[in-house]
Amino acid sequence: MKEISQSLEGPMKRSLIVAASLLFILCFAEVAFTDQLSPAERKIAAAENAIRKNPNKAEPYSDLAMALARRARETSDAAYYARAEEALKKALELSPQNLAVQKVGVWILLGKHEFAQARQQAEILNRRMPDDVQVYGFLTDANIELGNYADAEKAAQWMLDIRPGNLAGLTRGAYLRELMGDLEGSLELMTQAYQETPPAETEDRAWILTQMAHVQLSSGRVDAADKLLKAALVLYPDYHYALENLAQVRTAQKKYVEAVDLLRRRNQSVPQPESLYALAEALERDGQAQDAKAAFLEFEAKARTQMGIADNANRELVFYYADHAHNPEEALRIATMEFSRRHDAFTLDAFAWALYVSGQFAEAQKQMDHALAYGTRNPKFFFHAGAIASKLNQGPKAALLLNQAVALDVLADYTPLARKILAALAPMNTASVTQ
Repeated sequence: MKEISQSLEGPMKRSLIVAASLLFILCFAEVAFTDQLSPAERKIAAAENAIRKNPNKAEPYSDLAMALARRARETSDAAYYARAEEALKKALELSPQNLAVQKVGVWILLGKHEFAQARQQAEILNRRMPDDVQVYGFLTDANIELGNYADAEKAAQWMLDIRPGNLAGLTRGAYLRELMGDLEGSLELMTQAYQETPPAETEDRAWILTQMAHVQLSSGRVDAADKLLKAALVLYPDYHYALENLAQVRTAQKKYVEAVDLLRRRNQSVPQPESLYALAEALERDGQAQDAKAAFLEFEAKARTQMGIADNANRELVFYYADHAHNPEEALRIATMEFSRRHDAFTLDAFAWALYVSGQFAEAQKQMDHALAYGTRNPKFFFHAGAIASKLNQGPKAALLLNQAVALDVLADYTPLARKILAALAPMNTASVTQ
């Protein structure tokens, strides 16, 4: 297996391979598994049946804990993690040294966004199970979220070296490639991952299709993203990840009413602060000012109740206070709190923007440079970096960054402001050239 950071083929050849694979996937993806129960629900039922037959064995409780954690991902309902922890506790009582049970505990920690603790527990397991692919997956996930990208890349590479072509390694390698800015390479690995996923695992397949759609949209291929998300929703109807991403596609198509409808549909079951924030922004784009204001206030109230726990919407709160409520002090306070927990690129971007709206331009640029260092091609990052550079009178640098933001801005979220700053920079850049 080549390095995750290296492409397997040249850009043109890889694009053709991905396009052919995408056509194959779309031809066969729209055959939904007909069982009325979801994959996680089937596993929950099987584990509960096994517990009834063998109530003194650890394995069925461990299986139940894992299935409940999977159900949390299927539904976005964090309440399943509490039930998973209860089952895990029973499994550990019956078999305290059971490594398989301990691995489920790390999975739950990751699901609850307890990334530092998950990494610590995964490192302990890694010393006891040095060739376990799943443990390397835990290390990859935790280190990505904490911003330890070199360690994450190393762990993901181990996954693919130990067991080439394994599903978990492919999906993690794909995400790392996306973070590095290699979108074609990310699609290549995700395509392989989809082909390795059993048809009965409909949520896994829908998740992979949704991730592929996200990357396609980031690459400017709106129609391809649209088709993938429709296929995901056939496989797993009302899938919350797919609905959120399809709303982005509708935004890119300037179908703002449809985007709002999709996000309302997503929020009908288990509304999360992050999805409420997306709904508020969608309402604002559609010109529904009063409804947008109400949605932002609902988001703020719910997000603030989660500020002190690991699974929070603090980054969204930072942008809400920075860009909508115009409260730079609160934006910086929350950004500083989240920065103390993790240093991933998205947290660094939020921290940099909070510093920017607070007038601390030099420190904002320092943090923004760290956010850009890994290579992520995100229009928000480039817009923020360009706006910061403009405040530091770095005209040519600001113009380069802002033009990159416009080029990548499929949703047109940052283009109007970027062009406004570029227009103001034009005389400055002309003067610097003639001097």
